[in-house]
Amino acid sequence: MKHPEILHEDEDIIVVIKPSGMSSEGGKGLDLDMVSFLKTHLYEASKGGEPDPYIAPIHRLDKPVGGIMVYAKNQKAAANLSDQLQDGNIDKYYQAILCGELDEPEGRFEDYLIFDKKANVSKVVKKGTKNAKRAILEYEELDALETDKGIFTYALIRLLTGRHHQIRCQMAAHNLPIYGDRKYNSSKQTIKQIGLIATRLEFDHPTTNEHMVFKTEPWGEAFDILDAEEMW
Repeated sequence: MKHPEILHEDEDIIVVIKPSGMSSEGGKGLDLDMVSFLKTHLYEASKGGEPDPYIAPIHRLDKPVGGIMVYAKNQKAAANLSDQLQDGNIDKYYQAILCGELDEPEGRFEDYLIFDKKANVSKVVKKGTKNAKRAILEYEELDALETDKGIFTYALIRLLTGRHHQIRCQMAAHNLPIYGDRKYNSSKQTIKQIGLIATRLEFDHPTTNEHMVFKTEPWGEAFDILDAEEMW
């Protein structure tokens, strides 16, 4: 597992790269989660002066999905960033390996999702279905690849709403499941890591209002397919 990497820290926020396979909030059992990791980091930085440091997750990433996240270090920053998220002013971009090819090189998917808590799965349903929530994302093809495992698309995805398993569910519903996704991709795959990484995050600093942009490159076994020799 890739170790968590802190990209930025000040009095109000911590921006970090969450490894694939680590929970972004409280984990189950003895597994380390991001909140526990960051609290330990702050405790050690204060040399034991803060026995229970304040850390608030502003958004979440599915456990299998790695990438950039921002956490608040105080309630004022948490409230500000939560308002930005609610108002759609935090921009979240992902890079993905999709199984199949897009009909258009760029576009937008708008669907309605219902979350089945018992099964821990989201489903696309008809508009007007009780408890359904609108889910919107934009996509752009970066490359198309033809390999001995089939056709894959390397895509940039901008998430405009934050529904449970949204990208994974929507792309699968449009016959473009994420490579390596064991929950929404029904094809047999041997890779252990999902081909979905949150690679760019933009927001305004909760105190200074400075517009902040953070980026990372995708990593992991799924993205090794980009080294395929034959591209369209």
